Amino acid sequence: QVQLVESGGGLVQAGGSLRLSCAASGLAFSRYAMGWFRQAPGREREFVIAISWSGDITYRAGSVKGRFTISRDNAKNTVYLQMNSLKPEDTALYYCAARPLATASPREYEYDYWGQGTQVTVSS
Repeated sequence: QVQLVESGGGLVQAGGSLRLSCAASGLAFSRYAMGWFRQAPGREREFVIAISWSGDITYRAGSVKGRFTISRDNAKNTVYLQMNSLKPEDTALYYCAARPLATASPREYEYDYWGQGTQVTVSS
């Protein structure tokens, strides 16, 4: 049974930082590209950032360039999202997802497995 469990969300002031983690089990983690998506209240879920299965290629949305970084530790079956210079518009439920291919992708439908999400709230 595949499980993706996000953690690290919380309440932070604008300009602050948070580091999200996503621990995977039940899959060959090093053979999956991983992505982070988010959904704000009343909005569609959107792509944030993704990383290839080897960790050498990343792909990110324009809204987070220069602020968010993704990394992975295949020995720990974990992917991380470092979020700096947070803005109120980053407030959302953040999901990690696993894609059974090598390359990072912004396309939601290409991801087979999803976590339950972790809430990030940025106050102004």
